[in-house]
Amino acid sequence: MTKKIKHIGIVGCSAEGAALCYKTICTESPSLLGEHRHPEVSMHTHSLSEYVSCLNDNDMEGIAGLMLSSANKLASQGADFLICPDNTIHQAFQRLEKASPLPWLHIARVVVENAKQNGFRKLGLLGTEWLVKSSVYPDEIEKVGLCYLRPSAEGITEIGRIIMDELVYGIFKPQSIAYFQDIIQQLKSGGCDAVILGCTEIPLIINDSNSALPTLDSNRLLAEAAIDRAIKG
Repeated sequence: MTKKIKHIGIVGCSAEGAALCYKTICTESPSLLGEHRHPEVSMHTHSLSEYVSCLNDNDMEGIAGLMLSSANKLASQGADFLICPDNTIHQAFQRLEKASPLPWLHIARVVVENAKQNGFRKLGLLGTEWLVKSSVYPDEIEKVGLCYLRPSAEGITEIGRIIMDELVYGIFKPQSIAYFQDIIQQLKSGGCDAVILGCTEIPLIINDSNSALPTLDSNRLLAEAAIDRAIKG
C-alpha cells in the first residue's frame, strides 16, 4: 500500500514570504514525487497589520493567539502538520506550541540544524529588527554549540526598515541590495562563515550568487523540511 503523503499547513504572515514558501514546496516536490506532483497544501493568513500591531506593542500573547487561530483553521482543513514561513513571529512559539492542534516544524531549528550539518561555526544573523534583537535564533544556535554575530545597531535598524518598507511589498531597490551585501561583508569580516537569511523575504534579493558568505535561506530550508516531513512522516 502506498504511504500517504502528509498535508502541509502554512501559517502565513507576510504575503511575499508565505507565497515564496508555497511556490518552493510546489516546484521542488516533483523531483521527489514525480512530474507536477506535490503534497496537499493549505494556507491561512491573518492581516499582516495585526501581527505588526502586536510586534510594536511587544504583545507575544496576541501573536500566539493569531498563530493558534490559523493553526485551528488549518487543522479543520485536514492539515497534518504546520509550518510558519516567518521568523519574527516565532518569538511567540513557546506560548502556542502546547495548545496547538497539530505539530510544527520550527523555522529556526530547521536552519540551525542545517548549519550544524554543513560544518558552519559562526553565523551572521539578518532579519527584521524584532527578530535580530530577539532570542529566536540565539537560543537555537547556542543549543548546538555554534556562535553568532548580529550587525551593528545601525545595520539592524536599516535592514529592518528595508524589509518592512520594501521587501514585504515586493519592492527591490538596487541600493537596498547593495546595503545587504555590505552588511554581509561586515559579518564576514567579523569571522562569520555563513549568514542566516532570517527573514523569508530576504531570499528575494540575496542568495549565494551575490553574497560574500554562504547563505542559509530560512524560507527554502523550511519548505524543503516540510516536503521531507510530508513524504517520510
